[in-house]
Amino acid sequence: MSIILGCIADDLTGATDLAMILVREGMKTVQIVGEPNADTPAPDAEAVVVALKSRTNDAQEAISMTINSCKWLQSLGAKQIFFKYCSTFDSTDKGNIGPVTDALMSHLECSSTIACPAFPENNRTVYRGYLFVNDGLLSESSLRNHPLTPMKDANLNRILSTQSSANISNLYFEEIEMGHEVISQTIAEKDTGPRTIHITDALNDNHLRSIGKACKDMKLVTGGSAIAQGLPLNFQEQGLLSSRREEQLFSAPKGPSVILSGSCSEATRSQVNYAQNHLPSFCLDAVEILNNEAVAEKAVTWAADHIKADTPVLLYSSADPAVVKQIQSNENQVDVGSRVEAVIGEIAQQLHALGACRFVVAGGETSGAVINTLNVKTMSIGPQIDPGVPWTTTTVDKKPIALALKSGNFGTEDFFIKALNQLKQYEIS
Repeated sequence: MSIILGCIADDLTGATDLAMILVREGMKTVQIVGEPNADTPAPDAEAVVVALKSRTNDAQEAISMTINSCKWLQSLGAKQIFFKYCSTFDSTDKGNIGPVTDALMSHLECSSTIACPAFPENNRTVYRGYLFVNDGLLSESSLRNHPLTPMKDANLNRILSTQSSANISNLYFEEIEMGHEVISQTIAEKDTGPRTIHITDALNDNHLRSIGKACKDMKLVTGGSAIAQGLPLNFQEQGLLSSRREEQLFSAPKGPSVILSGSCSEATRSQVNYAQNHLPSFCLDAVEILNNEAVAEKAVTWAADHIKADTPVLLYSSADPAVVKQIQSNENQVDVGSRVEAVIGEIAQQLHALGACRFVVAGGETSGAVINTLNVKTMSIGPQIDPGVPWTTTTVDKKPIALALKSGNFGTEDFFIKALNQLKQYEIS
Protein backbone atom coordinates (compact mmCIF):
# COMPACT_ATOMS: atom_id res chain seq x y z
CA MET A 1 0.00 0.00 0.00
CA SER A 2 1.38 3.41 -1.01
CA ILE A 3 0.88 5.96 1.74
CA ILE A 4 -1.11 9.11 1.07
CA LEU A 5 -0.47 11.38 4.03
CA GLY A 6 2.97 11.64 5.58
CA CYS A 7 3.12 13.23 9.04
CA ILE A 8 6.09 14.44 11.08
CA ALA A 9 5.53 15.34 14.74
CA ASP A 10 8.08 17.18 16.85
CA ASP A 11 7.36 15.08 19.92
CA LEU A 12 6.02 11.67 20.82
CA THR A 13 2.78 12.53 22.61
CA GLY A 14 1.76 14.87 19.80
CA ALA A 15 2.39 12.13 17.27
CA THR A 16 0.13 9.74 19.16
CA ASP A 17 -2.57 12.40 19.44
CA LEU A 18 -2.38 12.98 15.67
CA ALA A 19 -2.48 9.29 14.83
CA MET A 20 -5.60 8.87 16.97
CA ILE A 21 -7.39 11.65 15.08
CA LEU A 22 -6.50 10.18 11.69
CA VAL A 23 -7.75 6.74 12.76
CA ARG A 24 -10.97 8.31 14.02
CA GLU A 25 -11.41 10.05 10.65
CA GLY A 26 -11.10 6.78 8.76
CA MET A 27 -7.46 6.56 7.66
CA LYS A 28 -5.49 3.38 8.23
CA THR A 29 -2.64 4.83 10.30
CA VAL A 30 0.66 3.59 11.69
CA GLN A 31 2.96 5.49 14.06
CA ILE A 32 6.69 4.93 13.99
CA VAL A 33 9.10 6.20 16.62
CA GLY A 34 12.27 8.06 15.74
CA GLU A 35 13.88 9.19 12.53
CA PRO A 36 13.37 6.52 9.83
CA ASN A 37 16.17 5.26 7.62
CA ALA A 38 16.71 2.96 4.65
CA ASP A 39 16.21 -0.10 6.87
CA THR A 40 12.87 1.08 8.28
CA PRO A 41 10.17 -1.19 6.83
CA ALA A 42 7.38 0.45 4.84
CA PRO A 43 4.18 0.35 6.92
CA ASP A 44 0.93 -1.00 5.49
CA ALA A 45 -1.03 2.22 5.96
CA GLU A 46 -2.71 5.18 4.29
CA ALA A 47 -1.16 7.60 6.79
CA VAL A 48 2.16 7.30 8.60
CA VAL A 49 3.06 9.45 11.60
CA VAL A 50 6.77 9.81 12.36
CA ALA A 51 7.34 10.71 16.01
CA LEU A 52 10.52 12.73 16.46
CA LYS A 53 12.01 14.26 19.60
CA SER A 54 12.97 17.55 17.99
CA ARG A 55 10.95 20.28 19.69
CA THR A 56 13.77 21.53 21.93
CA ASN A 57 16.74 20.36 19.86
CA ASP A 58 19.13 22.73 18.15
CA ALA A 59 17.26 24.15 15.13
CA GLN A 60 19.68 22.69 12.58
CA GLU A 61 19.41 19.26 14.16
CA ALA A 62 15.60 19.51 14.14
CA ILE A 63 15.67 20.52 10.46
CA SER A 64 17.92 17.60 9.54
CA MET A 65 15.73 15.06 11.37
CA THR A 66 12.57 16.49 9.80
CA ILE A 67 13.86 16.68 6.23
CA ASN A 68 15.24 13.14 6.41
CA SER A 69 11.84 11.95 7.65
CA CYS A 70 10.12 13.89 4.88
CA LYS A 71 12.31 12.28 2.21
CA TRP A 72 11.49 8.83 3.61
CA LEU A 73 7.76 9.57 3.57
CA GLN A 74 8.02 10.85 0.00
CA SER A 75 9.80 7.66 -1.01
CA LEU A 76 6.71 5.76 0.18
CA GLY A 77 4.46 7.87 -2.03
CA ALA A 78 3.18 10.56 0.38
CA LYS A 79 1.10 13.08 -1.55
CA GLN A 80 0.92 15.60 1.28
CA ILE A 81 3.20 16.30 4.26
CA PHE A 82 1.86 17.41 7.63
CA PHE A 83 4.25 18.99 10.15
CA LYS A 84 2.66 18.67 13.61
CA TYR A 85 3.63 20.82 16.59
CA CYS A 86 2.00 21.61 19.93
CA SER A 87 -1.40 23.31 20.15
CA THR A 88 0.26 25.83 22.45
CA PHE A 89 2.91 26.61 19.77
CA ASP A 90 5.72 25.51 22.09
CA SER A 91 8.94 27.04 20.76
CA THR A 92 11.46 29.80 21.44
CA ASP A 93 12.43 33.00 19.59
CA LYS A 94 14.92 30.90 17.61
CA GLY A 95 12.54 28.07 16.74
CA ASN A 96 11.93 25.35 15.99
CA ILE A 97 8.54 25.83 14.33
CA GLY A 98 9.61 28.59 11.95
CA PRO A 99 12.98 27.15 10.84
CA VAL A 100 11.53 23.66 10.29
CA THR A 101 8.57 25.04 8.32
CA ASP A 102 10.92 27.13 6.16
CA ALA A 103 13.08 24.07 5.48
CA LEU A 104 10.09 21.92 4.55
CA MET A 105 8.72 24.60 2.21
CA SER A 106 12.09 24.87 0.51
CA HIS A 107 12.49 21.09 0.20
CA LEU A 108 8.94 20.59 -1.10
CA GLU A 109 9.20 23.64 -3.36
CA CYS A 110 5.93 25.06 -2.12
CA SER A 111 5.17 28.76 -1.85
CA SER A 112 2.28 28.57 0.60
CA THR A 113 1.24 26.76 3.76
CA ILE A 114 -0.83 27.35 6.89
CA ALA A 115 -0.03 27.49 10.59
CA CYS A 116 -3.02 26.29 12.60
CA PRO A 117 -2.28 25.21 16.20
CA ALA A 118 -5.93 25.44 17.31
CA PHE A 119 -7.41 22.48 19.22
CA PRO A 120 -10.90 23.64 20.31
CA GLU A 121 -11.76 20.33 22.01
CA ASN A 122 -8.86 21.00 24.37
CA ASN A 123 -9.66 24.72 24.71
CA ARG A 124 -6.91 25.97 22.40
CA THR A 125 -8.35 28.51 19.98
CA VAL A 126 -7.00 31.25 17.70
CA TYR A 127 -8.78 34.57 17.22
CA ARG A 128 -7.38 37.61 15.36
CA GLY A 129 -4.09 35.75 15.29
CA TYR A 130 -3.88 35.42 19.08
CA LEU A 131 -3.67 31.97 20.70
CA PHE A 132 -5.99 31.40 23.63
CA VAL A 133 -5.75 28.63 26.25
CA ASN A 134 -8.82 27.98 28.40
CA ASP A 135 -10.35 31.33 27.35
CA GLY A 136 -7.26 33.33 28.34
CA LEU A 137 -4.29 34.45 26.30
CA LEU A 138 -1.48 31.92 25.93
CA SER A 139 0.87 34.44 27.54
CA GLU A 140 -1.34 34.53 30.64
CA SER A 141 -1.57 30.75 30.98
CA SER A 142 0.72 28.42 32.91
CA LEU A 143 2.67 27.95 29.65
CA ARG A 144 4.38 31.28 30.29
CA ASN A 145 6.42 29.42 32.94
CA HIS A 146 7.36 26.39 30.82
CA PRO A 147 10.97 25.51 31.74
CA LEU A 148 12.13 24.94 28.14
CA THR A 149 9.68 26.83 25.92
CA PRO A 150 8.16 29.69 27.98
CA MET A 151 5.32 31.17 25.91
CA LYS A 152 5.19 34.83 26.87
CA ASP A 153 3.55 36.15 23.70
CA ALA A 154 0.14 35.07 22.35
CA ASN A 155 0.51 36.86 19.00
CA LEU A 156 1.34 34.04 16.55
CA ASN A 157 2.32 36.44 13.76
CA ARG A 158 4.84 38.11 16.01
CA ILE A 159 6.23 34.78 17.26
CA LEU A 160 6.55 33.27 13.80
CA SER A 161 8.04 36.43 12.31
CA THR A 162 11.00 36.14 14.68
CA GLN A 163 11.59 32.51 13.63
CA SER A 164 10.82 32.37 9.92
CA SER A 165 12.12 34.12 6.80
CA ALA A 166 8.73 33.66 5.09
CA ASN A 167 6.06 36.31 4.73
CA ILE A 168 3.54 35.82 7.58
CA SER A 169 -0.13 36.61 6.95
CA ASN A 170 -3.33 36.19 8.96
CA LEU A 171 -6.62 34.58 7.95
CA TYR A 172 -9.15 36.02 10.33
CA PHE A 173 -12.38 34.65 11.77
CA GLU A 174 -14.57 36.47 9.24
CA GLU A 175 -12.83 34.74 6.33
CA ILE A 176 -12.72 31.34 8.02
CA GLU A 177 -16.41 31.54 8.90
CA MET A 178 -17.31 31.84 5.18
CA GLY A 179 -16.03 28.36 4.33
CA HIS A 180 -13.33 26.62 2.34
CA GLU A 181 -13.83 28.40 -0.97
CA VAL A 182 -13.31 31.83 0.58
CA ILE A 183 -10.38 30.49 2.59
CA SER A 184 -8.73 29.16 -0.60
CA GLN A 185 -9.34 32.43 -2.41
CA THR A 186 -7.96 34.50 0.47
CA ILE A 187 -4.84 32.34 0.68
CA ALA A 188 -4.22 32.86 -3.05
CA GLU A 189 -4.67 36.64 -2.69
CA LYS A 190 -2.29 36.84 0.28
CA ASP A 191 0.51 34.79 -1.32
CA THR A 192 2.70 37.85 -1.82
CA GLY A 193 6.22 36.45 -1.73
CA PRO A 194 8.28 33.42 -2.61
CA ARG A 195 7.02 31.81 0.64
CA THR A 196 3.99 32.71 2.75
CA ILE A 197 2.76 31.13 5.98
CA HIS A 198 -0.90 31.85 6.72
CA ILE A 199 -1.88 31.87 10.40
CA THR A 200 -5.51 30.77 10.60
CA ASP A 201 -8.08 31.70 13.20
CA ALA A 202 -10.16 28.74 14.42
CA LEU A 203 -12.74 28.62 17.19
CA ASN A 204 -14.43 25.27 16.56
CA ASP A 205 -14.13 21.99 14.67
CA ASN A 206 -16.24 23.30 11.78
CA HIS A 207 -13.59 25.94 11.21
CA LEU A 208 -10.88 23.28 11.24
CA ARG A 209 -12.74 21.15 8.70
CA SER A 210 -13.19 24.15 6.40
CA ILE A 211 -9.50 25.00 6.69
CA GLY A 212 -8.58 21.36 6.03
CA LYS A 213 -10.74 21.30 2.91
CA ALA A 214 -9.01 24.47 1.69
CA CYS A 215 -5.65 22.69 2.06
CA LYS A 216 -6.59 20.07 -0.53
CA ASP A 217 -3.84 21.02 -3.00
CA MET A 218 -1.17 22.11 -0.52
CA LYS A 219 2.05 20.13 -0.48
CA LEU A 220 2.59 21.07 3.15
CA VAL A 221 0.22 21.63 6.07
CA THR A 222 1.44 22.66 9.53
CA GLY A 223 -0.37 22.91 12.84
CA GLY A 224 -1.64 21.11 15.90
CA SER A 225 -3.15 17.67 15.61
CA ALA A 226 -6.77 18.88 15.44
CA ILE A 227 -6.42 20.40 11.97
CA ALA A 228 -5.79 16.86 10.68
CA GLN A 229 -9.47 15.99 11.08
CA GLY A 230 -10.16 18.05 7.97
CA LEU A 231 -7.63 16.29 5.73
CA PRO A 232 -8.89 12.70 5.19
CA LEU A 233 -12.08 13.85 3.45
CA ASN A 234 -9.96 15.44 0.72
CA PHE A 235 -8.33 12.09 -0.02
CA GLN A 236 -11.66 10.31 0.16
CA GLU A 237 -13.18 12.68 -2.41
CA GLN A 238 -10.23 12.00 -4.71
CA GLY A 239 -10.85 8.25 -4.42
CA LEU A 240 -7.52 7.66 -2.70
CA LEU A 241 -8.79 5.99 0.47
CA SER A 242 -9.93 2.41 0.67
CA SER A 243 -13.71 2.18 0.43
CA ARG A 244 -13.63 -0.62 2.98
CA ARG A 245 -13.02 0.69 6.48
CA GLU A 246 -11.34 -1.89 8.68
CA GLU A 247 -11.85 -1.48 12.42
CA GLN A 248 -8.54 -1.18 14.26
CA LEU A 249 -9.09 -3.60 17.13
CA PHE A 250 -7.51 -2.93 20.52
CA SER A 251 -6.66 -5.28 23.36
CA ALA A 252 -4.53 -4.72 26.45
CA PRO A 253 -2.23 -7.20 28.18
CA LYS A 254 -3.19 -8.09 31.72
CA GLY A 255 -0.56 -7.28 34.31
CA PRO A 256 1.05 -4.64 36.56
CA SER A 257 0.53 -0.93 35.82
CA VAL A 258 2.99 1.93 36.30
CA ILE A 259 2.41 5.69 36.09
CA LEU A 260 5.53 7.73 35.36
CA SER A 261 5.24 11.51 35.50
CA GLY A 262 8.02 13.91 34.53
CA SER A 263 5.93 16.89 33.46
CA CYS A 264 5.80 19.97 35.69
CA SER A 265 2.74 21.44 33.97
CA GLU A 266 -0.16 22.69 36.04
CA ALA A 267 -2.47 19.98 34.66
CA THR A 268 -0.06 17.14 35.42
CA ARG A 269 0.68 18.36 38.94
CA SER A 270 -3.05 18.34 39.61
CA GLN A 271 -3.28 14.80 38.22
CA VAL A 272 -0.38 13.66 40.40
CA ASN A 273 -2.02 15.16 43.49
CA TYR A 274 -5.29 13.37 42.68
CA ALA A 275 -3.61 10.01 42.04
CA GLN A 276 -1.64 10.19 45.28
CA ASN A 277 -4.93 9.80 47.13
CA HIS A 278 -5.62 6.52 45.32
CA LEU A 279 -2.26 4.84 44.63
CA PRO A 280 1.07 4.13 46.31
CA SER A 281 3.42 6.91 45.15
CA PHE A 282 7.15 7.65 45.09
CA CYS A 283 8.74 11.07 44.52
CA LEU A 284 11.81 11.17 42.29
CA ASP A 285 13.85 14.00 43.78
CA ALA A 286 15.56 16.06 41.04
CA VAL A 287 18.22 17.33 43.43
CA GLU A 288 19.16 13.75 44.35
CA ILE A 289 19.29 12.88 40.65
CA LEU A 290 21.61 15.83 39.95
CA ASN A 291 23.78 14.74 42.90
CA ASN A 292 24.15 11.34 41.19
CA GLU A 293 22.39 9.49 43.99
CA ALA A 294 20.92 6.06 43.20
CA VAL A 295 17.38 7.35 42.67
CA ALA A 296 16.43 4.77 40.02
CA GLU A 297 17.66 1.92 42.23
CA LYS A 298 15.68 3.21 45.23
CA ALA A 299 12.54 3.70 43.13
CA VAL A 300 12.69 0.23 41.61
CA THR A 301 13.31 -1.38 45.02
CA TRP A 302 10.28 0.49 46.40
CA ALA A 303 8.07 -0.49 43.44
CA ALA A 304 9.12 -4.15 43.20
CA ASP A 305 6.74 -5.50 45.86
CA HIS A 306 3.84 -3.55 44.38
CA ILE A 307 4.63 -4.91 40.92
CA LYS A 308 4.76 -8.42 42.34
CA ALA A 309 1.34 -7.88 43.94
CA ASP A 310 -0.06 -6.35 40.72
CA THR A 311 -0.76 -3.05 42.51
CA PRO A 312 -0.60 0.07 40.30
CA VAL A 313 2.06 2.59 41.35
CA LEU A 314 2.83 6.25 40.68
CA LEU A 315 6.40 7.52 40.37
CA TYR A 316 6.77 11.23 39.73
CA SER A 317 9.32 14.01 39.48
CA SER A 318 6.68 16.66 38.79
CA ALA A 319 7.23 19.72 40.98
CA ASP A 320 5.93 23.24 41.48
CA PRO A 321 7.42 25.75 38.96
CA ALA A 322 9.05 27.68 41.82
CA VAL A 323 10.93 24.54 42.89
CA VAL A 324 11.93 23.80 39.29
CA LYS A 325 13.14 27.38 38.82
CA GLN A 326 15.28 27.16 41.95
CA ILE A 327 16.91 23.94 40.72
CA GLN A 328 17.48 25.40 37.26
CA SER A 329 19.06 28.55 38.70
CA ASN A 330 21.99 26.38 39.76
CA GLU A 331 22.04 24.04 36.76
CA ASN A 332 21.64 24.07 32.98
CA GLN A 333 17.89 23.71 32.47
CA VAL A 334 18.20 21.33 29.50
CA ASP A 335 20.62 19.16 31.50
CA VAL A 336 18.23 19.03 34.46
CA GLY A 337 15.42 17.81 32.24
CA SER A 338 17.49 15.26 30.33
CA ARG A 339 18.97 13.73 33.49
CA VAL A 340 15.55 13.36 35.12
CA GLU A 341 14.16 11.86 31.92
CA ALA A 342 17.06 9.40 31.74
CA VAL A 343 16.32 8.19 35.28
CA ILE A 344 12.62 7.75 34.50
CA GLY A 345 13.53 5.83 31.34
CA GLU A 346 15.81 3.55 33.38
CA ILE A 347 13.03 2.95 35.90
CA ALA A 348 10.60 2.04 33.12
CA GLN A 349 13.07 -0.46 31.68
CA GLN A 350 13.70 -2.15 35.04
CA LEU A 351 10.02 -2.27 36.00
CA HIS A 352 9.19 -3.79 32.62
CA ALA A 353 11.81 -6.46 33.33
CA LEU A 354 9.97 -7.14 36.61
CA GLY A 355 6.72 -7.70 34.73
CA ALA A 356 5.07 -4.29 34.32
CA CYS A 357 3.20 -4.21 31.02
CA ARG A 358 1.00 -1.10 31.28
CA PHE A 359 2.60 2.33 31.36
CA VAL A 360 1.00 5.75 31.66
CA VAL A 361 3.59 8.45 30.99
CA ALA A 362 3.08 12.19 31.51
CA GLY A 363 5.17 14.70 29.57
CA GLY A 364 6.36 14.77 25.98
CA GLU A 365 10.08 14.64 26.77
CA THR A 366 9.50 12.01 29.45
CA SER A 367 7.47 9.89 27.04
CA GLY A 368 10.28 10.09 24.51
CA ALA A 369 12.81 8.94 27.10
CA VAL A 370 10.64 5.97 28.14
CA ILE A 371 9.96 4.91 24.56
CA ASN A 372 13.63 5.16 23.62
CA THR A 373 14.72 3.17 26.68
CA LEU A 374 12.15 0.45 25.99
CA ASN A 375 13.26 0.49 22.32
CA VAL A 376 9.73 0.94 20.96
CA LYS A 377 9.70 1.30 17.15
CA THR A 378 6.03 1.21 16.15
CA MET A 379 2.73 1.75 17.93
CA SER A 380 -0.89 0.82 17.22
CA ILE A 381 -3.56 3.33 18.22
CA GLY A 382 -6.35 2.42 20.61
CA PRO A 383 -9.27 4.18 22.32
CA GLN A 384 -9.23 7.78 23.50
CA ILE A 385 -8.83 8.37 27.25
CA ASP A 386 -9.21 12.16 27.11
CA PRO A 387 -9.06 14.53 24.11
CA GLY A 388 -5.61 14.20 22.57
CA VAL A 389 -4.58 11.09 24.52
CA PRO A 390 -5.26 7.49 23.41
CA TRP A 391 -4.10 4.14 24.66
CA THR A 392 -1.61 2.47 22.33
CA THR A 393 -0.05 -0.97 22.12
CA THR A 394 3.33 -2.22 21.02
CA THR A 395 5.69 -5.16 21.56
CA VAL A 396 8.81 -5.08 23.70
CA ASP A 397 11.04 -8.14 23.93
CA LYS A 398 8.32 -10.08 22.06
CA LYS A 399 5.76 -9.26 24.78
CA PRO A 400 2.78 -6.89 24.38
CA ILE A 401 2.62 -3.72 26.42
CA ALA A 402 0.03 -0.93 26.63
CA LEU A 403 1.16 2.70 26.63
CA ALA A 404 -0.68 5.94 27.31
CA LEU A 405 1.57 8.89 26.48
CA LYS A 406 0.19 12.20 27.73
CA SER A 407 1.24 15.72 26.86
CA GLY A 408 1.84 17.58 30.11
CA ASN A 409 -1.08 19.97 29.68
CA PHE A 410 -3.69 17.42 28.57
CA GLY A 411 -6.20 15.42 30.55
CA THR A 412 -8.67 15.88 33.39
CA GLU A 413 -7.68 15.81 37.05
CA ASP A 414 -8.52 12.10 37.38
CA PHE A 415 -6.70 11.20 34.15
CA PHE A 416 -4.29 8.61 35.63
CA ILE A 417 -7.00 6.69 37.46
CA LYS A 418 -9.38 6.96 34.51
CA ALA A 419 -6.73 5.57 32.14
CA LEU A 420 -6.08 2.50 34.28
CA ASN A 421 -9.78 1.82 34.80
CA GLN A 422 -10.46 2.06 31.08
CA LEU A 423 -8.11 -0.84 30.33
CA LYS A 424 -10.27 -3.29 32.27
CA GLN A 425 -12.70 -3.61 29.36
CA TYR A 426 -9.89 -4.45 26.91
CA GLU A 427 -7.91 -6.98 28.96
CA ILE A 428 -6.45 -10.13 27.49
CA SER A 429 -4.72 -12.82 29.49
